[in-house]
Amino acid sequence: MAGEHYFTADPAVAHERHEVVFEALDRQFRLVSASGVFSWRGLDPGTATLLAEAPLPSVTTEGALLDLGCGYGPIATVLATAAPRATVYAIDVNQRALELVRENAAGKNIVAARPDDVPESVGFAQIWSNPPIRVGKAELHELLLRWLPRLAPDGVAWLVVGKNLGGDSLQRWLVEQGYAAERHASRKGFRVLKVQKPLSRGTAAA
Repeated sequence: MAGEHYFTADPAVAHERHEVVFEALDRQFRLVSASGVFSWRGLDPGTATLLAEAPLPSVTTEGALLDLGCGYGPIATVLATAAPRATVYAIDVNQRALELVRENAAGKNIVAARPDDVPESVGFAQIWSNPPIRVGKAELHELLLRWLPRLAPDGVAWLVVGKNLGGDSLQRWLVEQGYAAERHASRKGFRVLKVQKPLSRGTAAA
């Protein structure tokens, strides 16, 4: 990508379209992808692991769900299909990715938006993410500390991180920040982390 990364806001790389086909929820999904977005030629193994190992929302799930760093929208599309009563916010800094999400989300309960366009009043029952590890540790921590506090009190975040990319150290860092972070699953070199908000001081065990 000539030095350009998938977290670039407006990729200058040529716009080459591609169809990505994958299975989830016992059905086949066909999404449009394009150069200049993350893993545009096929479903990323980390995303595939997350969708296979973390418990997807049910048809009765309501409220707001978040796909953090949505790319062309595979996680958001699966969440919206699994939970048609919920509103799925798919956020990314990459404008091309958001355009693809809107195309793939036609008729679905998905709101594609830049991070600053999500109303501050919106809290999330669930956050799902294959976070952009390669932005650097400081930027990654800043990203998570911006969005994890917006979990509902009983909400949960599901994160997938490669073991060799710091999955275990990220879990330790989350615990240091006061979050309940546990390894939910480990498969094919990836850690699936379950993260929940810390207990408030008023509800902490005596």
